[in-house]
Amino acid sequence: MISAVLSGAGLLGRGARIILRRPKLFGLGALPAVITSILFLIILVTLLLGVDEIVVRLTPFADSWAAGWTVTLRILMGVALIAGSILLMVISFTALTLALGAPLYDKISEAVDEAVGELPPEREDPLGSQVARSVRQTIGLILISLTGAVVLFLIGLIPVVGNVAGAILSALFGGWMLAMELVGSALERRGVTTLAGRRAAMRTARAKVLGLGVPAFLLLSLPVVAIVVFPIATAAGTLLGRELAPTPESSAP
Repeated sequence: MISAVLSGAGLLGRGARIILRRPKLFGLGALPAVITSILFLIILVTLLLGVDEIVVRLTPFADSWAAGWTVTLRILMGVALIAGSILLMVISFTALTLALGAPLYDKISEAVDEAVGELPPEREDPLGSQVARSVRQTIGLILISLTGAVVLFLIGLIPVVGNVAGAILSALFGGWMLAMELVGSALERRGVTTLAGRRAAMRTARAKVLGLGVPAFLLLSLPVVAIVVFPIATAAGTLLGRELAPTPESSAP
């Protein structure tokens, strides 16, 4: 398992080596991430500045409690709210960035695919069907992420262990959801066009998927770093997608 986790993390390095040799592709891949990073940075700063007021509004019942209990509850709630919001933002950031720059990221994914082996035969898929499927899947991923954020928010409210358990589970859940988005392009070229199909492929190499997804998730939670990491994570996701569903005519990279 440890070997598989390290192998998954190593895909980020391999992806970086491939994409950084193509500065034009890297620059194009960073552009959509710049736009969404600015948007989400504004949202995050607004949340951080207003978190105290939000928590107070959510807990009017605690005004009559002893001061120590009120402060403890509101601190726990504030930490859980910020952690859940960051989880949702990172996954939404990835989904929206991929949607905004879909042609660019498909091009990056294809370039990486071609750099390590032959591309699979091109599939006949009308543009309208591709767009509709992409919209459905993006909405589906965000809804799943929202549900996960709510559950992790509630876990974060558990005294003592809640914050630690919430942070660890957030990284694991966020990494898994992020990986599901990153492998999408490579798997679609190989005929895996549904979220259920992606999950089935990912379950065959859970440790390796988390080995890529968790560090990528943590890096993408840093707004400025995310701009550099996103094209690299896209390349790494393509490498992982090839391994999860390789084509008969291509060898594993």
